[in-house]
Amino acid sequence: MNRDLSLQQIAEGIPKSVLNASDSDIEGFQQIIDQTLKVREAHKELQSMIDNFSRPAAKSQSSKPNPSIQRSS
Repeated sequence: MNRDLSLQQIAEGIPKSVLNASDSDIEGFQQIIDQTLKVREAHKELQSMIDNFSRPAAKSQSSKPNPSIQRSS
C-alpha cells in the first residue's frame, strides 16, 4: 500500500483548527513535526544498521566448513 500523499492532499486534509491556530500553537506543531521527522530518520538508519548486521552473519554461516566432510592430511 502506498502511503505517499501529494502536497495538495495534505493541504486539503488540514483542519480549520490548524488554519486558525495562533503563532505559538503553530510553533509547537512545527516542533512536533520536526521531532517526528527525526524519529522517522533514526528509524530508517536503525533498520539499515540491522539489515547490514544481519547480512554478514548469514553469509558467514553459509561459508562455514561442513563438519561432515573430513580433510585428508
